[in-house]
Amino acid sequence: MNASCGFATAWPAMLAATLAVACMAAADASAADAAAAGAAAAGTAAVGARGPAPATTGDARRGEEIYGRCLACHALAYNRAGPRHCGLFGRRAGSVPGYSYSQAMKQSGIIWNEQTLDVFLKNPLAAVPGTSMGYAGIADAGERADLIAYLKQAPPCAP
Repeated sequence: MNASCGFATAWPAMLAATLAVACMAAADASAADAAAAGAAAAGTAAVGARGPAPATTGDARRGEEIYGRCLACHALAYNRAGPRHCGLFGRRAGSVPGYSYSQAMKQSGIIWNEQTLDVFLKNPLAAVPGTSMGYAGIADAGERADLIAYLKQAPPCAP
């Protein structure tokens, strides 16, 4: 995408805004759940209370199967055409020692967690314009959740 349109420099703010909306929704759901629990304990109905939020937790076993697609370029324990995925959660994007990242990824400011991975895996080229990861992404939210669950339970990197 042409940097003169402003998208290349504005995308971190857009990603942050997207994640902030998701966090606010989760906080609203938690507050409503707490109100419902309090009302239930008091024997009254809470206005606007709702049940538990829909499950977004993926299935790590299915995620392992989906990770098979990633093996063309990635591995958990070592760098290939793409960087290793062990120790992914909490790591700054573009920071694996010994791996040559695109400038876009190094300057992205992304810290990998469930939300940032979900956004990135949905459409890597839109999430980080200029990334060298030439993969169209995973459109299915359930598959992304499964893959993220698998990556989350992956062992830490060997010293």
